[in-house]
Amino acid sequence: MDADRVTPGRPPAGPIAACASAAEERAARRAGFRTARVGLAARRGVPEGRLVSFGVAGGLNGSEVGTVIDATRIVDEQGDVLWEGPGLGVTGARPGTIVAARRIVDDPLERRRLHERTGADAVDLESGVLAGTGRLDGCVRAISDTPMEPLGPVGRLLSEKGRLRPSGLLALALRPAAAARALGNIRRALRSLSGASAGGEGT
Repeated sequence: MDADRVTPGRPPAGPIAACASAAEERAARRAGFRTARVGLAARRGVPEGRLVSFGVAGGLNGSEVGTVIDATRIVDEQGDVLWEGPGLGVTGARPGTIVAARRIVDDPLERRRLHERTGADAVDLESGVLAGTGRLDGCVRAISDTPMEPLGPVGRLLSEKGRLRPSGLLALALRPAAAARALGNIRRALRSLSGASAGGEGT
């Protein structure tokens, strides 16, 4: 796990934005957060201290790419509540519910069923793990893909530790148009996240 802007042995002044990838980390730093890279589904490990789940997410309910959600609830795939809170007060964001999945959900029909079962607005891989620590202060997620504009080949781009996967690069090369669209949407979501500073929460 890479932890930046965090001094070992000294409690941080604010919560740490736990991010799956380097790109999400950069967005979190621009938003004013201390950061730690935890990998997909937090498989790199979780830092000590108070946490914010921060990054992109897959939309479930028709929200546009780039929409920022300041979550007030995290649920599992059956709709059971894993975490609830008031939100972080992120400027320009809207409240919502995040469903914690155990794998990337990219099929449009599966996304629709997940929304119908849980009432969630978006899905990610890390928030459930972070909620399970009992140290989660909030969750900030920007929609990077939707049922109408899925990840496609980009869904295979990153390894579990958030690094580029060679086979994922091959998948991009085989479907360049779909890859370009999905990567453009991710960049749009990351730009939205860069401005997602929470009142009094960033450092």
